[in-house]
Amino acid sequence: MPRLFALFSKNVIFEGMNKNPVTTIIPTPSAWKRTALVILGAVLFAVNLKTFVYTANLFPGGFSGLSLLIQRAVQKFLGFEIPYTLLYGILNAVPVYISFRFIGRNFTIFSLIMIVLSSVLTDFIPGITITDDILLCSVFGGILNGAAITLCLYADATSGGTDFIAIYFSEKTGRDMWNVIFAGNCVVLAAAGLLFGWEKALYSIIFQFASTQVLNLLYRRYQKVTMLIVTDKPDELYEIIHRTTNHDATKLEATGCYKKSDKTMLYTVVSGDEAGTLAKDLRRADPLAFVNVLRTQEVLGRFFTRPND
Repeated sequence: MPRLFALFSKNVIFEGMNKNPVTTIIPTPSAWKRTALVILGAVLFAVNLKTFVYTANLFPGGFSGLSLLIQRAVQKFLGFEIPYTLLYGILNAVPVYISFRFIGRNFTIFSLIMIVLSSVLTDFIPGITITDDILLCSVFGGILNGAAITLCLYADATSGGTDFIAIYFSEKTGRDMWNVIFAGNCVVLAAAGLLFGWEKALYSIIFQFASTQVLNLLYRRYQKVTMLIVTDKPDELYEIIHRTTNHDATKLEATGCYKKSDKTMLYTVVSGDEAGTLAKDLRRADPLAFVNVLRTQEVLGRFFTRPND
C-alpha cells in the first residue's frame, strides 16, 4: 500500500520536515502597484463604456449595467437623466459594506478608489466612436471590460458591484464564481430586453460572455489545479511546494514501468495562478522530474487560499 505522508492542510507536517515561513508565489502587491493597477483599470473601464458600450447602446451587466439600465429607463419614461456616478454609488453601498466586513479593509479601500474613479471618468470622458458595428462593439467591448476587471483583481481589488459578490462567495466556497455571476447578469439583460428591445440585450449577452471568458482566462486564483510529480527528490520538491504556496502534498511510492525502477510521486493541489511558476521551480530543482498538471473541478476539505487584506 502507498504510504500517505501528508494531507491537504497547512497544519499537517510532512514526515521528517520542518515548517518554514511561507513565502507565497503570488504575494500581495505593493500599495503603489495596487494604486497604479486600479487607476489603469478605472481608465480602461470608463473608456470602454464611452467607446464601445455607449456607441452600441449595450448593457454591460453587473451593477454598471444595472446603473445604465436605470439611467436609460428614467430618461426614456420620465424625461430626465440621473448621473451614472450617483446610481453606481448607491447600488454599491451594500456590497462595499459586505466587503469591508467579510473580505478585507484594504481590499475594500482600493475597490472604492476604482468605483469612484471609474464613475467620475465615465461622466466626464467624451464619447469616442471607433466603429458603429454592434457585433464588433460587443466582442471588443467585452474583451476590454474583462481586461479592466482583471487589472483590479490583480491589485487585490474589484470594479465593484457583482465583483464583490463573486469574490465573497469565491472566498467562502473556494470555487470560481464568474460563470454564476454571468448567469445573474443575463437576468439583468433580460430586463433590458423587455424595456429596450431584444436585439441590444442579446448583443449585450455576447459582450458579457466575452468579458467572462477573459476573466476565466486571465484570473485563475480561485481555480484549482492538481499536480502529479514523479521525482527522485521528493523531500526537496515538497519543501519547494510548501515554502512557496503553503500547500501540503501526499507522497506515494511508485514504480517506473519502463525501467522497473523505484520512484516517488508527490500529489498536491494548488491555485491556478500558482501552478505555472511552481512547475518551473520544481523542474529547476529536478530537471528529470515528470510534472503532470490537471484542471480540478472541485476540492472538498481544507484548502489554503491567500487571504485578501
